[in-house]
Amino acid sequence: MFHLPFPVRDANASGAAAPLGDLPEWNLDDLYAGEDAPELKRDLDWLEQACSSFAADYEGKLADLDAPGFLDCVLRQEKINQVAGRIMSYAGLRYYQLTTDAGRAKFMSDHQEKITNFTTPLVFFTLEINRLDDDHLDGLYAQNADLARYKPVFDRIRAMKPYQLSDEMEKFLHDLGVVGDAWERLFDETIAGLEFEVDGEPLNIEGTLNLLTDTDRAKREAAARELADVFGSNIKTFARVHNTQAKEKEIMDRWRGMETPQTGRHLSNQVEPEVVEALRNAVVSAYPRLGHRYYELKRKWLGLDVMQVWDRNAPLPMEDNAIVGWDQAEKTVMDAYNAFDPRMGEIAAPFFSDGWIDAGVKPGKAPGAFAHPTVTDVHPYVMLNYLGKPRDVMTLAHELGHGVHQVLAAEQGEMLSSTPLTLAETASVFGEMLTFRKMLDGAESDAQRKVMLAGKVEDMINTVVRQIAFYDFECKLHEARRGGELTPDDINALWMSVQAESLGPAFEFMDGYETFWAYIPHFVHSPFYVYAYAFGDGLVNALYAVYAEGDDGFEDKYFEMLKAGGSKHHKELLAPFGLDASDPAFWDKGLSMISGFIDELEAMEG
Repeated sequence: MFHLPFPVRDANASGAAAPLGDLPEWNLDDLYAGEDAPELKRDLDWLEQACSSFAADYEGKLADLDAPGFLDCVLRQEKINQVAGRIMSYAGLRYYQLTTDAGRAKFMSDHQEKITNFTTPLVFFTLEINRLDDDHLDGLYAQNADLARYKPVFDRIRAMKPYQLSDEMEKFLHDLGVVGDAWERLFDETIAGLEFEVDGEPLNIEGTLNLLTDTDRAKREAAARELADVFGSNIKTFARVHNTQAKEKEIMDRWRGMETPQTGRHLSNQVEPEVVEALRNAVVSAYPRLGHRYYELKRKWLGLDVMQVWDRNAPLPMEDNAIVGWDQAEKTVMDAYNAFDPRMGEIAAPFFSDGWIDAGVKPGKAPGAFAHPTVTDVHPYVMLNYLGKPRDVMTLAHELGHGVHQVLAAEQGEMLSSTPLTLAETASVFGEMLTFRKMLDGAESDAQRKVMLAGKVEDMINTVVRQIAFYDFECKLHEARRGGELTPDDINALWMSVQAESLGPAFEFMDGYETFWAYIPHFVHSPFYVYAYAFGDGLVNALYAVYAEGDDGFEDKYFEMLKAGGSKHHKELLAPFGLDASDPAFWDKGLSMISGFIDELEAMEG
């Protein structure tokens, strides 16, 4: 199956127009000039023929290929991936620009279906690779260095060997994939079509979520209650989607013999379960010294006896509410990138000048923000919902980091460029950290420094504490679904069981907050994706500490790490920096950076 990777940011961004300047829009012509572009038809025709001839030439014959023949086979497969990826990138990006447009939805669905049909005969490729002996493959690698370069791809494929089904069954599941996609689209279209009204103003979900960061507490409360009302009115649909998706996953996992619901994600992330468990345990045990401690400070700053959920992302009383125009946001991020290394600024510049960013808030546009790598012979595209808040500048720095990473990794080619989720957040979070440190260094007063530190701590808590709480919720959801259908109340209870634990005693939870699981897209599109955020943040905090200590040649080592894409394991990538994510103490280093910022904030109070 060829999918558009789902948007990668749990961002509360969007809403009403502001004096932001000229916001860039995508120019998708580098993919295709339009739905009726002759190049699109040409590529579809080529793909159908290429898949058919690939199956005819290689099915049942992989074991008989010599090293040059095997390399030719891999290169043909890679070209098929590239053309299919280009088509689905175009269809998906157009859809995310206007998810409420029936024509765009149909265009994406039709092309997904065509590509699924074309590529079904190729399912044999991974199945036959997994039937080859290790010695046979090692012998082929030894004979041909160009083929040996693809060993990490085969290692990833062969990690699925214990969970592989019969050829016929695998083809059946491949074909059935479009049904699961339909549930994802139902979720997307339901979310995009939700209508809210706050103080007489009609809003979409992004605009309403954005009000949770408003300076007016009454407006924040009104937005939170309206979200709860609308989610509550639609909760049966969301519960049906989650039940169906979780059940589909349970069936797949059971047939494949997956040990846990998380096993598939860990395999695709190329990360050991015990590493994720060490991360999860480190964060959960740190809840009191991170989230609980910070929110107690925030409660005092806001002058409240107890915080409500609509206060979680409230601006601080001492915060400057000035809107950051687009030109200033671009300058801030580009200055930070160039200060680290001019090579990074050089890679980032075309995103702003060449139509690689779609920044404006528009009705029907997908929520949040993401960077999509498209294919290695084009370039990435970044989507934002930019409203001019300081956090929106950080989101720009984050997504641009993804973009830089994707540009650098593209030289690995289609099969090796894709980075596992756990490492995919490295450049994005590092880009955020560079931008934050640059802004912090420029703080003109203690009060300004305090606001910046508090904002960064909130972002880190949202990235680490909140995402691990999300991960725990998903673990509980999938485990509970194995026992039968879950009612909306069942799912609500699971959500609340992790919220109080992670946020701490500073909060009260309004009636209706129990439904706020409903709008998180990752639960539907990418089960267990969310721990990658915490992994990335912890990794980058440790990495940044090495940089701050003046590690010799850090910039060159950093670029080499990004260029590696998916060609190396996290152990190999981090070794040049003297870091090891499998060491339980590794995560405490990352978390200590957050608690250190909170120490500084507490000292300012003293």
